[in-house]
Amino acid sequence: MNQDLHIDRVETVIVDIPLRRPHRFARATMDAQPVLYVFIRTAGGVTGTGEGVVPGGPWWGGESVETMRLIVERYLVPVLIGRTVDDIHGLMRDMTDVVAANLFAKAAVEVALHDAWARSLGVPVHTLLGGRARTSIPVTWALGTEPAPVVVEEALAKLDTGLHTTFKLKMGALEPADDVARITTVAEKLRGIAGVRVDLNARWDRVTALRHLPALVGAGVELVEQPVPGPDLDAMTEIAAALPIPVMADESLRTPADATRIARHRAAGVLAVKTTKCAGLRASMDIAAIGAAAGIPTHAATSIESPIGTAASLQFACAAPGVTWGSELFGPLLMAEDMLTEPLRYADGHLHLPAGPGLGVELDPGQVRAFRRD
Repeated sequence: MNQDLHIDRVETVIVDIPLRRPHRFARATMDAQPVLYVFIRTAGGVTGTGEGVVPGGPWWGGESVETMRLIVERYLVPVLIGRTVDDIHGLMRDMTDVVAANLFAKAAVEVALHDAWARSLGVPVHTLLGGRARTSIPVTWALGTEPAPVVVEEALAKLDTGLHTTFKLKMGALEPADDVARITTVAEKLRGIAGVRVDLNARWDRVTALRHLPALVGAGVELVEQPVPGPDLDAMTEIAAALPIPVMADESLRTPADATRIARHRAAGVLAVKTTKCAGLRASMDIAAIGAAAGIPTHAATSIESPIGTAASLQFACAAPGVTWGSELFGPLLMAEDMLTEPLRYADGHLHLPAGPGLGVELDPGQVRAFRRD
């Protein structure tokens, strides 16, 4: 194989992948997931693929597939062309000199660099990250903000398939008392047969959280994700100290510096790491290591990635020893169409690491053409 690692071409494609059912957040609903694919080709003829994706649009972090594509094509491609795919630290530094923030866009490029480099070497991406710590990761299924009977029906159906034993319920779309009543009904129906977690997506303030979250603990909820806005670490710290169950940081956590502050303040009991929001695999590994050093486990969270982004997150989750709180890498299961030539393997409640080089998966060109946005 030609080992010339110089980048000679970068291409971007947006696809809109239909979902099996609408997915509802506190502030958004989607029935298709827009995805940006970034293809980085080396002079040696190897192509690496990365994915830019956000959960339901720019409401979460300010980026969208449209902004990512613009940033990549206009500002990041000139930094990449002529450089080598193994110069990841140097490229990320130089791209940050040109573009501040835009971590989702940078993640798509960073993952594509890892995929291309690993394929050139004939090894899986996790080898570049230090090797395997595990070969699979448990997968929690996320449920939306629908009424309790609808949520319970979906959860019981998932339990019957054997694919999931824990569920995360979205909150924040209703008045707090009504939302608590809805979650309590669901949690009581699932008590003893499944784990139940909730995600507020930063919709409550400190007083509301301290008033209403104890009722969820009493109903059997085992974890609360991001009850208050991301910057409010003081409130996160107070809530974490008040509850006997873990509080998970998501909107509060994007960078290793964020992880350091969370650890110092004891503002969370679990770190939700999305490779997409953290600018890629290397920063995700750093965050998990910071958490492990502080005694805080990491959870492999999701931006509802397609199989490419899911495979990238899986490579991270299986390489980082600190990822001991499972995952939500369910994105491909929510999508009505598979984008790979061979699907990722979900079995026994886990997502299993593929064996091939790079990310270990191959996009189906026909599917990309079918759902490509004009």
